[in-house]
Amino acid sequence: MVSKSPGLHAFVLHAYDWSESSLVLDVFTRELGRLAVVAKGAKRPTSQLRAVLLPMQRLHLQLAKAKADEAADIHNLRHAEWGAEHPMPAGGALLAGYYVNELLMRLLVRSQAHPLLWDAYAETLQALARPGQAAEPWLRAFELGLLDELGWLPALDADSVTQQSVQPARRYALSPELGLVGSDEGVSGALWLALRGSLAQRASALTGSGERSALKAALRGVLHYHLGHQPLRSRAVLHQAHDLLST
Repeated sequence: MVSKSPGLHAFVLHAYDWSESSLVLDVFTRELGRLAVVAKGAKRPTSQLRAVLLPMQRLHLQLAKAKADEAADIHNLRHAEWGAEHPMPAGGALLAGYYVNELLMRLLVRSQAHPLLWDAYAETLQALARPGQAAEPWLRAFELGLLDELGWLPALDADSVTQQSVQPARRYALSPELGLVGSDEGVSGALWLALRGSLAQRASALTGSGERSALKAALRGVLHYHLGHQPLRSRAVLHQAHDLLST
């Protein structure tokens, strides 16, 4: 008998073709982390799942463990309900959402729960869906939260090398190997100290900040270090869209 899982709060990060009628979903659940889920028959024109299994929309899922002759880390989808509280992000915000999704797929291991990160992801998507909302502050805030959740963000109130308190008037660089270190370049200590709060507090501190470009470069350096040599495809699309809009 196939065991039935309790209901899961989830988002679809990506969908892959499994067969002519089915999909494999990469989902991020609050309770179990990233999972690979087979949605049988989801591509059929008559399937109710076609309108439900959308990216960046809050879902409630019922899963069943795969059969004995299937991979142990693959789950079968039994039921899915749409539980979205906001519309789909549009335009540049939609591209930003795909960038966040790719970060999660590349950096999170499967079957490891990150409930606080899941909450931050849901909050980020909700912010990106707001009309007129600037995406950059929320993207930087989410990147900080992601690095923090994975243990790759040092304490932001102390120099990682000297262990001296961060001084608001000084500047500090973020090194993937050394942590936060005093530097002639980098980001002001005042901003690093302001970025110790919640996701919303971080986004608020970055709204209107003239140091967003410097922070973006610092965070991208750390992310690139952990992502390896394979570039993010969504980042290339973002750059192409920016160039197209600029012309």
